[in-house]
Amino acid sequence: MRSYWIRRAIGAAAVLLLVIAANFFLFRIMPGDVVSSIVDPRFSPEAKERMREVFGLDQPLLRQFVIYVRRMLTFDFGISFLSQRPIWDELRSRVPNTIALLGSALLISSALGTWLGVQAARKRGGITEKVVLISGSISFSFPSFFVQLVLLLFLAYTLPVFPLRGSVSIPVPQGAIDRMLDYIWHLLLPAGSLVLLGFGSWAIYVRNLMVKTLGEDFILLARAKGFSESRVLWNHAFRSALPPILTIFLLALPGIVSGAVITETVFSLHGVGKYLLDSIMGHDYPAAGAAFYILGLLTIISNLAADAAYAIADPRIKVGRRAGM
Repeated sequence: MRSYWIRRAIGAAAVLLLVIAANFFLFRIMPGDVVSSIVDPRFSPEAKERMREVFGLDQPLLRQFVIYVRRMLTFDFGISFLSQRPIWDELRSRVPNTIALLGSALLISSALGTWLGVQAARKRGGITEKVVLISGSISFSFPSFFVQLVLLLFLAYTLPVFPLRGSVSIPVPQGAIDRMLDYIWHLLLPAGSLVLLGFGSWAIYVRNLMVKTLGEDFILLARAKGFSESRVLWNHAFRSALPPILTIFLLALPGIVSGAVITETVFSLHGVGKYLLDSIMGHDYPAAGAAFYILGLLTIISNLAADAAYAIADPRIKVGRRAGM
């Protein structure tokens, strides 16, 4: 087992270095001049050259790469080209909003989809299964931006039930409770749209897993022993199907950042996704590279956590051991 985790750690480190290298070179081969995008066109050539020196762009490419790797590994992301603020401070102010939005949406959609999938498998061939399959198929068939724009049009513009944009109201309400309620009010529509778009895939996936598991011999044996249907469903079938469900959940965690780009842009939320898009559009290499680095690091950690969780959830799995041992 130890050798397995050593190999996995070495592989994860190699992938992380590839992500860092891709971030470094990708943004430097993109069209456009970063200096022209962050300074006034009327600046003299001397002023532009001074700007290159300030951001280290006058160094040889290899030297820039070495400095970049060291900064990424120490989470020293430097100064943003556009805002002139430390990138870590920018990310730290936006990460809570992104986690609150997409973390809550992921938890609710996975919990709702799992419950619906179990009920559909339990009542196979009935009206419940048909409703779950149809609604689930429809839920992830539409582009996310289209559904979100429609919801924004009807529930924020035509019928002003929810705020039209932003993470908080202007002016900011006084009092901790009022600020919390205002914050939740701004999150309800974007989070609800993500739940509406995401629960269907969970429901169909869990339903298929449960249908397959309920056809196994150990389920027939459990029923022959006289166990209640609820116990057979949850203690035997669902527990057996839990490892792949847990794996999919952990692998979905990187979507907390990547899935925020469209949602935060549509609803004008102060989060990492919108920051990433603005950085790319503005040729802000340090900021965009830092956001992609965090996303890659989260993906690698989620993969390692999925391996560990799979072994814990299913005692039959012996990570790193051969099947014959």
